[in-house]
Amino acid sequence: MARIHYTKPSITDLEVRYATDAAANGWGDRCYEYIGRFEELFRAHLGVKHAIATSSCTGALHMGLAALGIKPGDEIILADINWIASAAPITYLGGTPVLVDILPDTWCIDPSRVEEAITEKTKAIIAVHLYGNLCDMDALLDIGNRHGIPVIEDAAEAIGSVWQGKRAGSMGLFGTFSFHGTKTITTGEGGMFVTDDDDLYETVLTLSNHGRTSGQTRQFWPDRIGFKYKMSNIEAAIGCAQVERLSDLIVEKRRIFNVYNDSLESSDITLNPLPDDNVTPGYWMVNAVFPEGSMTVEFRELLIAALASIEADARVFFWPLSTLGHFQVRYDTKVSHNLSQRSLNLPSAFGLSDEMIHSVCGVLRRSLETATADCR
Repeated sequence: MARIHYTKPSITDLEVRYATDAAANGWGDRCYEYIGRFEELFRAHLGVKHAIATSSCTGALHMGLAALGIKPGDEIILADINWIASAAPITYLGGTPVLVDILPDTWCIDPSRVEEAITEKTKAIIAVHLYGNLCDMDALLDIGNRHGIPVIEDAAEAIGSVWQGKRAGSMGLFGTFSFHGTKTITTGEGGMFVTDDDDLYETVLTLSNHGRTSGQTRQFWPDRIGFKYKMSNIEAAIGCAQVERLSDLIVEKRRIFNVYNDSLESSDITLNPLPDDNVTPGYWMVNAVFPEGSMTVEFRELLIAALASIEADARVFFWPLSTLGHFQVRYDTKVSHNLSQRSLNLPSAFGLSDEMIHSVCGVLRRSLETATADCR
C-alpha cells in the first residue's frame, strides 16, 4: 500500500496550467492579474464585499488587528487550545492574549467563558474554528454587540464550514484564511483577509502594501508605515484553480471523514463533533478522541509508531497555549487540556482510499484494545 499521508493537497493539470501561465506571462502589466482574480473568486465564494490575498493567515490577522488599533495593554480573548498563529499577531502589536476554555461538544471557544473574561481592556474576541469545527457565532456576536467588542473569525482551518447558512469567515468584523500546503485549498503558502467593512478594508489594503493608499498618485510614497504581506501572482494562480474546484474538494474532505466515522462507529473512539443540521463542518482534519484514562504519553507514542509501521502519518493534537510558557494564564482550562491529552490527528490527505482509512482504523482499534487489556 502507498504511504498514507497526514496531509497532501489535490493538485491537477488546471493548477499546473495556471501556475505555468503566471510564471511565463504574469509580469509587467499582468503582474497582479491572478491576484485580483483569486480575490474575486474567493470573495464571491464567501459572499463578502472585500477580500485581500496575503502571504499568510498570520499576516492577515496581524494587519486586521493593526487596523483595529490594537496597542500595548489591550486584551484579546481567544480559546486556549489553538495553534500559536492565532495568538502571536496579538503580541506583535503589544497586546495580551487572554486564554479561556472551550466547549467539549464543539472544541471551540466557550461563549460563557468569554463573557467572564471581558474587562475594560478587552478590544476583540477571536473565534477560531478549530480543525474546521464551528464556534457558536450567534452567542459570540451577541456578546460582542452587547459589549461593543468586535468578533474576529480565524477561519484558517474552516474552508467549507457553514454556520446556519453563512460560511465560516464571513460573519465577524473580519475573517482570515490560510492556504498553507496542509489546508483544504492551497497556494503553497498564503492567506486571505475578508470583510464587509469598507473603511477596514481600505486600511488593511494600505497596510498590506507598505502603507501606500490605493489613491496615492506619487510613486514610492507611503502614507503610513505598513507591512509587506502580499501574495505572489504565481501563488494566486494556483489559488484560482483551487477555488474553481472547491466544491469537489469540500465533498472529498467530507467523504474522508464519513469513511472514518463509519469504520470506527462500533468502537470507543470518537471523532470530530457532529453538529446539528444547521451547522456543517468542513472536516479539514479528522481527529480521534480516545476514552478517558486511555491516552497516556507512552500510549500515544506507541500508537504513532504503530501507524508508522503501515506507512501512515499522524501527529498530536494542538497543545493548549497555556502550556507553552509564552502567555499569562488567568483561567482554568480543563476542557482544553483534557481534549489535547486524549486526541490524535489522523491522516486526512486528499487521495486517501477507503482501504487506507480502514487500515488506519484497524490500528486504532487494536491499539486501544491492547492498552485496555494491559490495564486489567
